[in-house]
Amino acid sequence: MNDKNQTVAGGTAGHAMMVGSPWSDGQEERGRTIQSVERALSLIEIMAAANEPLALNEIAARAQLNVSTCHHLIATLVGRGYVLHAGRNRGYMLSSRLNELVDMKSQEIDLSDFVRPKLTALSEQLTESVQLAVLRGTNLVTQMRIGQSQSVREADELKKMTALHATATGKAILAWLPEAEMVRVISENGMPAYTDRTITSLSGLMEELRHVRRNGFAIDDQEIEEGVVCCGSALRDEKGAVIASISVTFASRRNTEAYRTHVIRQVVQCARSLSDQLKVSRS
Repeated sequence: MNDKNQTVAGGTAGHAMMVGSPWSDGQEERGRTIQSVERALSLIEIMAAANEPLALNEIAARAQLNVSTCHHLIATLVGRGYVLHAGRNRGYMLSSRLNELVDMKSQEIDLSDFVRPKLTALSEQLTESVQLAVLRGTNLVTQMRIGQSQSVREADELKKMTALHATATGKAILAWLPEAEMVRVISENGMPAYTDRTITSLSGLMEELRHVRRNGFAIDDQEIEEGVVCCGSALRDEKGAVIASISVTFASRRNTEAYRTHVIRQVVQCARSLSDQLKVSRS
């Protein structure tokens, strides 16, 4: 199937409207813990307790590790952004990454509480399943699901985590990422075909995302699961950044132009209303 056909058959373009082994790499299992993880956490605790950057040999001594082992662990933490190298003469210190993770989790909890009433009302109005999804690293995480669509067997959540190219919630978020970040997410997850409607080329996906940006909504028309259609739209915070997406799922047998248009309008309206409230509440 060529890119054009894939886009029209499976996505928004055809529905436009004006709205390895766990113990690899030398890791040792000690009882029910992993030694390398314990050591890395010890290094984080040591640097957290210090009032200034610590030299490598000082960290190794406090952790009772040889310098080579300590260096490999710290290099990994530096690579993941949890530790900063302050310079050869100053040593290593923690970054703000851990604080960012705590803040991120708090925002997730706040977001769930914030959107629940409107998503519940949307689900009851349409008598369909409504979802809230966020991007965590390169994975799509369904943070909330309300209601149950009639006669719909939804895709497994583990499969959806890496299927941003084939889900309405995923495409609604991908469309607004910087292009380099979007490519990184797709490269990490790949673009496997789940049905004959799945978009499996980067050029096809980029064309699809252009339609998402133009129309304000994303469509998954049986792209991840046969017989299942999903319409999604992005949520924006007070700065205008996309922080999540919402979607409504329904059976493909109900996918008439009139019903699909009705669902899309309700989803887009709900997303805009929530985004407007987020701007006011967080400003």
